[in-house]
Amino acid sequence: MKFTLTHALLLAAVPLAWTMGSAASGSQAAPASSPAVAVDESWPEAQFEIFKLAPGKQEAFIRRIARDDQVSAAGGFPPVQIYVHEDGADWDVLVYKPIRTTKPSAAQQAAMNAKRRELGMESGPAYFIALRELVASHTDTRTYGPISAGQWLSRLDRWRADHSRPASGQPE
Repeated sequence: MKFTLTHALLLAAVPLAWTMGSAASGSQAAPASSPAVAVDESWPEAQFEIFKLAPGKQEAFIRRIARDDQVSAAGGFPPVQIYVHEDGADWDVLVYKPIRTTKPSAAQQAAMNAKRRELGMESGPAYFIALRELVASHTDTRTYGPISAGQWLSRLDRWRADHSRPASGQPE
């Protein structure tokens, strides 16, 4: 069976809920429920990136992500979460990145730049050229979540109520 991006995202949802709910405790006892998000609030956003790596480059790619995580940590940001392919679809690594709602402060950016230099990592266009040497193909998708189905449906129902159609069937 050939899996699509949608399948990969759905398969990532359950482990992601466990990971997010148990990060503080260090256990994976039970899935976490989605945090309450009011109908009028902005929803959390995340990006999923799916990589098919160049032959023989999986370890180098994952080591690069680990170095990127060190740079993020220098600025006080958490590491990205990765899922490593075990069986099934034609991909090697799925990366989950919550979308940051604030930009790094000048001090955070300076700390991250210093860490990048300390690790001998490229930046700017040179970073992406070096990364592409490890990647055969790549897709990414920006998403809302984690949210529950009930939260999404509540927002849909509210939108429909606010945008009801008159008897003619045309939107107001």
